[in-house]
This record gives sequence, structure tokens and C-alpha cells, in this order.
Amino acid sequence: MLDIRWIRENAAALDAALKARGADPAAAQIMALDEERRAHVQKLQDMQSRRNAASKEIGAAMARKDVETAEKLKAEVADIKGALQTAEDTVKAVESRLDAAMAAVPNLPFDDVPVGADEDDNLEIRRVGSQPRWNHARLEHFDIGEALGQMDFETAARIAGSRFVVLRGQLARLERALGQFMLDVHTGEHGYMEVVPPLLVRGEAVYGTGQLPKFADDLFETTDGRWMIPTAEVPLTNLVREQVLAHEKLPLRFTALTPCFRLEAGSAGRDTRGMLRQHQFNKVELVSITDAQSATDEHERMTGCAEEILKRLDLHYRVVSLCTGDLGFGARKTYDLEVWLPGQDTFREISSCSVCGDFQARRMNARYKRAGDKGMHFVHTLNGSGVAIGRALIAVMENYLEDDGSVTVPDVLRPYMGGITRIERAG
Repeated sequence: MLDIRWIRENAAALDAALKARGADPAAAQIMALDEERRAHVQKLQDMQSRRNAASKEIGAAMARKDVETAEKLKAEVADIKGALQTAEDTVKAVESRLDAAMAAVPNLPFDDVPVGADEDDNLEIRRVGSQPRWNHARLEHFDIGEALGQMDFETAARIAGSRFVVLRGQLARLERALGQFMLDVHTGEHGYMEVVPPLLVRGEAVYGTGQLPKFADDLFETTDGRWMIPTAEVPLTNLVREQVLAHEKLPLRFTALTPCFRLEAGSAGRDTRGMLRQHQFNKVELVSITDAQSATDEHERMTGCAEEILKRLDLHYRVVSLCTGDLGFGARKTYDLEVWLPGQDTFREISSCSVCGDFQARRMNARYKRAGDKGMHFVHTLNGSGVAIGRALIAVMENYLEDDGSVTVPDVLRPYMGGITRIERAG
């Protein structure tokens, strides 16, 4: 959520930033609601002041035994009390409309974010590694996995419907190995604290990170009003909600390996085969909580941590800076890591690392205080995939495919595979 004081002073800048994002202008609506709210608040305060003054005047009238005046004042106070409830209800109603309007406004891009309409306007920053060179045919992961007898979409569909998969045997172990490898690198070398968070969260938590209310149709809601996490970003970032942190303890860095759940309501017809876009998938998430001065450097650092996973897996990838029109709702700047998939003959996203400024912190009321300072400041939050495990599995399968249909296990994963060096067809 943006700062209403900033909007009052920068209405034109707000609408210009929203235009760059391809969003509708919002300044006029917000300013009108803010002025309406302040007018009603002033009216309420005037009524409260008059009630308090009249109450004092009643005491003075009674002291001088002016019964007539006292009775008139009592009648006035009674009328004011009756009107106060209506005035308070009006203020709450206007504040609710203002909050809803504010909650619908996306974050504002940094000045160095490329301006563009969609993913075609994203800016490639760098490429790392090279494409594998083979003599055999390139296959997509679902053809490889089904031929190995260890990736089963048909059974998953009978159990749960479309966009699910059953992994078996060595492929299941390979996915587990990827997750353990990522956690070990991020906790042992990159300074992230491992967390096992709730997978079901309250609506306030999903609102805090910006998925609600805008993306409710992409989420799973339970019958008791909780939400299944679409990413561990939600519980990890909310670890600091409604807290005041000591500045010297920043930055805080958290990581978690969790299942993630998404309805994928906005992706009908896209990636309908395979594991690229599923309702349930595993991901290692990275979250940083820092201050304004450190956030940009932390963004570069976080991106580097995610890149390190791909480097050690010896996967070809590129780093892309998302343009304004492709930027996520809560992000001020995002780097996507896109891994090379030979079966599709293209790069596909495997991680997004975003810096959100104080946008999420305002929704969560997460602040910090410097020693000796009287005032408090909102923290700045960052999140990124470190990386998506299912997509890493896809990339390993397609990039390490052998001409006999087996898949070589990358060197860094072999300690997690119990001596298995090659995934072969199940017997």
C-alpha cells in the first residue's frame, strides 16, 4: 500500500507511474475519498468538542442553580450523542472505501525499471552458461518422465484433476534432492534462516503481501476462511507483521521449502501439459526484511543467491529485468531468472526476485526503530524463488538427457541421491 501523504503531494506522479504500468489512473478517486474522509472526521471532532464543552456548561449552570439552561444543555448533549453514532458510522464507511481504493493500487516502479507493455519489452541483463550440444533429439520433460515410467499425469488426474502430477522412484528422489540442495546452500552459505511456516494462513496475511484482494481468484480458500499459501513469501514476510524491530537486527533473511497452491485461474490454455504450471508445486523461497538504504543492494544479493543454484546445476540461464507492464502487483523492481529448456527451445522463468519497498510493510504494519530515534520507519521487504523445484527438475531432465532416454544426475545432487548417478527406466 502506498503512503496517502505521498499521494496528496504527488498525484500527477502517481498517475504517470500507473500509466507506465498499464493501469488506470487512481489519484483523483483517492484524493476525493481522502478529502471526504477528512471532512467527516472534522465534523465528528467538532461534534465531540461541542459535546465536551456543553457537558462542562451543564456543570456550571447547575452550580449557579440555572435549571432551565442546564436542561437545554442536557437536551443538546443528548442530541449530539445520537448524532455521533451516525457520524462515526459515516467515517468508517468512507475509510473503508478509501482503504479499498488504496489496496487496489499497485506498487510504483523504480526509475530504472524499463518502460514497456508486456513481457516482450523486458530487458535482458546477462546470460550465463551455454546450451547443451547433442546429437540426439530434444524432448520435453513430460515425454522423458513418462518414458522413464516415473512421471504420471493420468493417475494424478484421476486422483485430483488436471494440473497435478505423480512422481515415482528416482524422479521423486531427484525432486527431493533438489530441495535439500537448495536449502543447504541458502542456509549454509547465504545466511538465510530456515523456517517451517504454516501452509494455511489467515486473510490478513495474504492481504499483507498483496495477493488479496486483487488475486483472490488465483488462490485456494478453505471452508473456515483460511487460505492455502500460493508461495512461502506469504508466511515468511508476515513473520514481522505488527512488530517494531530493532534496526541493528536488520536485515533478516528467511528461507523455506514448502508446497505452494495456485488455482492458475488466469492461465487457461497455457502450459496445459506437463509440470510447468500446476495447482500444487514445491518451491524454496527467499525473503529479506531490511531498511530503505539497504534494499537495492539486498535485491542484487538475493538475485545472486538464486543464480548460484543454477550455476552449480550447470544450467544455462539468463537474467531479465521486467518492464513496467510485466511487473508484479507489489514489486518496485523484479529480476526474472529464465532457465534454458531444450525441449521447448526457449528460456522459461524459474525464479523472480523482487524488491517491494515499504509497500507490504504498510499493509502489515511492520516497522523498525533506530537506537536513539523517537520515530519509527516501515521496513522494506524482498522476496524471490531460490528456486522453483518443479521447474528445476524439468530443466535438469531436459538438459541432462542422454541418447538412451536416461537422465544423468548433476554432480552437486549426487550426495543427496544415495549413490544414484543416472535415472533410468523403472523396471
